[in-house]
Amino acid sequence: MSNNTKKIVILTEVELRKTISRLTSEIIEKVEKLDNLLLVGIPTRGIELTEVLEKELFSRTGVRVRKGIIDPTFYRDDQNRVGTRLIKITDIPTPIEQHEILLIDDVIYTGRTIRAAMDALYSWGRPQRVMLLVMIDRGHRELPIQPDFCGKKVPTSKIESISLRLNNVDNEEGVFLNSFHSEDIS
Repeated sequence: MSNNTKKIVILTEVELRKTISRLTSEIIEKVEKLDNLLLVGIPTRGIELTEVLEKELFSRTGVRVRKGIIDPTFYRDDQNRVGTRLIKITDIPTPIEQHEILLIDDVIYTGRTIRAAMDALYSWGRPQRVMLLVMIDRGHRELPIQPDFCGKKVPTSKIESISLRLNNVDNEEGVFLNSFHSEDIS
């Protein structure tokens, strides 16, 4: 981050933990059979969030919910705009037919990552149902995709960014808004 970037706390570590707890309760309430659920994380922080949710579900219910990873990079229709990063290996641990899938991502913005993740997922089969959990919904949708579970809605400008930080990866925890001053974008 440059000196002209301002980091604003959206969720503190305590607030993030409370939000994860609430999202876990909503999953337990909405999903009839947790043993038929597959948590699928989208790189990068969606994978880490999946780990956190899986542990929370297990501690609350005693059910070990299966989890996997789906990397939508090659299914994106906007690669020239967003660029590429190191590819994560897609790991879907079970045939997905007749399973309920919960796609998990840290932030939803335009909806293009989620659309690409669904395309990638359907290349593995046809699940019974696909749901979406995001920690932050920042608006600016370009596709008609809405989360079933949402930690917090945070309207942003297009020049701002939001980051989910988790202790096991980032050595800090919370959700932060990165606001750029005008001289950064000129």
